[in-house]
This record gives sequence, C-alpha cells and structure tokens, in this order.
Amino acid sequence: MIMKKIRMALAAFAIAATLASFNNLPATSIKGKVTPAKYCGVYAWAISDKDTLYTTVNDGSFEFDNAKPGVYRIIIEAASPYKHMAKDGVVVKEGQAIDLGELSLQKWECTFKAVSK
Repeated sequence: MIMKKIRMALAAFAIAATLASFNNLPATSIKGKVTPAKYCGVYAWAISDKDTLYTTVNDGSFEFDNAKPGVYRIIIEAASPYKHMAKDGVVVKEGQAIDLGELSLQKWECTFKAVSK
C-alpha cells in the first residue's frame, strides 16, 4: 500500500514538473512598430510556408503571439497616402520573441506629366 502511494506521488510529481517546464518557455512572438503611427498602419500579416498570421495595428504597434518557428514575410497594409510595405526573412525560432523595432512607411509619390496636343 505504501509503495502504491509512493508511485502515485512520483507520477504526479513527474507530470507537474513536465507541465511546469513548458510554462517557463518564453512565448514565440513577432512584434514591431509602424511609423508614422497615426492612421497609417492598418493591418499586419506574417506569412511563412507553414503559417499565416493576421492582426490589426493599434497606435502604431502590432504583435503576433504564438508564431510557429520558420521564416516569415511581414506585410504592413497602410492607409493612403502611404504605401504598403514588406519585410522578408524574419526568422523565428521556438520560444523566441522577435522585436522588429520601427518599420517606416513611405508616402506614394504622384508624378503626372502634362500631355501636349
């Protein structure tokens, strides 16, 4: 009877230790900031061969939680008069938090040529 209790206690301890070790891993994520922040970055995408993530840009900031390991292309959809932008080659490893820092959006340049008749 005592051996059975000891085995049960050891099994419970092993399960608890295993679960606790997974909880201590940092979250795998990708985050960044878009400038200018006000009304320019609207949506953000993270695309890899195995995963596609989507989020809104709030006050210039975005974050993708629980990204799978892989190489991502980050796309920022911008509001006019700014252009959409992309950042390629963002490598995410298991348990790693990636901070892309500041991503600057560029304005569209309109160049019209007068047509003479």
